Amino acid sequence: MQPFASVEVYTTAPASVQVDGPSFRRRLADVTRWTDAAGCTGLLVYSDNSLIDPWLVAQLILEQAERATPLVAVQPVYVSPYAAARMAATLTFLHGRRIHLNLVTGGSRQHLEALGDDGVEHDERYDRLTEYATIVRQLLDSPRPVTFEGRYHRVRAASLPQRPPAPLSPRLVLSGSSERSVRCAGELGILRFAYPKPASDYPADGPLLRGAGIRLGIIARADTAAAWRAAQERFPGDPMGERRHRVVSRLTDSHWHAELSAAEAEGVYWLHPFTTYRTFCPYLVGSYDEVGAYLAGYLARGVESVILDIPAEEDDLHHARLAFASGAALVPGA
Repeated sequence: MQPFASVEVYTTAPASVQVDGPSFRRRLADVTRWTDAAGCTGLLVYSDNSLIDPWLVAQLILEQAERATPLVAVQPVYVSPYAAARMAATLTFLHGRRIHLNLVTGGSRQHLEALGDDGVEHDERYDRLTEYATIVRQLLDSPRPVTFEGRYHRVRAASLPQRPPAPLSPRLVLSGSSERSVRCAGELGILRFAYPKPASDYPADGPLLRGAGIRLGIIARADTAAAWRAAQERFPGDPMGERRHRVVSRLTDSHWHAELSAAEAEGVYWLHPFTTYRTFCPYLVGSYDEVGAYLAGYLARGVESVILDIPAEEDDLHHARLAFASGAALVPGA
């Protein structure tokens, strides 16, 4: 099923913070069911020091979903390339389903310091990620034992106990907004996801969006006033959240965080949920036609895939689908 015109759409799995285990499982099951019913490709599963293990969350998703697949965030500091490849292959072996891997470098200096990884600079982390992804891909795809000698990672005659069949070999994507992340994705030949700045900030043929993916939230309704009422009810004012956002801004070297913090809201492009530390992406708010027209600005600049923020209710995906349909109609070939 492809209800979002020709655009590939993921949702985002709920976070495990400020919730008990049974409540998290119920919420995850709901979001997985909604994602499946909407015909989305899968669910992004975050990974950082504040969250439970993303591979176990992926296992729960695969138990609940008929079609949607987990897009698991993979951070080199957490697991070796061999461990990541083996876990992906194991999930495919157990469920007969393809797994998607979202390669990340980690942007919180506090989290990296906690794991003894604070000595690796931003661009160097992408050099390391390139080696890491190369080993993961070779382990998953090569019929022969893999040997790789790099600066950061090395394996010698390594092989997996159950290598996935070619049609089910995991898809690799990368997250990042910096120039180094763009080069890294190009070197690996994979899709790159970024948190988008306002569409007007990108030239029509700009390389930062050509063939890329974006992550954002959508609150769309039949008319503008209803959409903004829903947005303000979901994300009310939060002075404490604004203070937390300012603190986090000082503790990260992520380019995307700095870019969004410096961005200006315009029309349907809304940053309040980001600047109050309620989420990590911009939102588009307005009528189906208004949000659709704004989405068309991204699609016309080459965006091929979108990750939607965590849906609060199933109808969020219905409303988003209508906005995407309106936007796709404005872009030839979309």
